[in-house]
This record gives sequence, structure tokens and C-alpha cells, in this order.
Amino acid sequence: MDNDNDSAEEVAGQPAAAQSNLPLVITLVALLTYFGFQTFSLLAERGNLGQVKTSQENALQEAQKIQSQFRTLVTKTGELADKGHAGAKMVMEGLQRQGMGIGGPAKSAVAEKAEVKSAK
Repeated sequence: MDNDNDSAEEVAGQPAAAQSNLPLVITLVALLTYFGFQTFSLLAERGNLGQVKTSQENALQEAQKIQSQFRTLVTKTGELADKGHAGAKMVMEGLQRQGMGIGGPAKSAVAEKAEVKSAK
């Protein structure tokens, strides 16, 4: 009879064990779903940011090209102003007031070029 009682307890114990795992399984499925959704969202966001960067690349290159042209123009105007051209001096003064004139290092580079030309 002890064997009958043992087998009855084992059968009764198995469904209880399966039911006790149900909250754990639900929690794990919920976490897996949450992390899966977060991963998908982050990957989509990364793709969008890549597209934005690509679309701005041309504008950035164009801005750098214009900035380079502006520097060249200011350098040449500065050279003219150094040679005594009245209009160039006026333009350089206006740029200086706006904070866009030739600063220390750039002006010294222009002065060095002028010295090299005069030395030849």
C-alpha cells in the first residue's frame, strides 16, 4: 500500500510543478518579446540615422568647398590690402569687424608668402 500512496503523490506532484513554472515561462516570454522589440526599434533607428547622414554628406562637402573658396578670397583680398588697395582695405576692415577677417596664423602665412615673393 505504501507503493500506491507514493505513486499517487508523484502524479499529484507533477501538475503542481508544471503550474509553478508557468509564471516563470510567461516572464521569460515577455522579456524575450520586450528585448526583441527594443532590438528591432534600435536597428530601425540606426538605419534612419544612416540615411540622414548620407543625405547630409553632399551638403557638408558643398559647405566645405564654399568655405575653402571664401578663405582663398579673403587671403587674396588681404594681399591686395597689404599692397595698399583702398577697396581691399575697406573690405578687410569690414570683415574684421564681423570677425571673419584673417586671424593671426593665417595673416602670418600671407606675410610669409609676400616675403618669399619679395626675396626672389
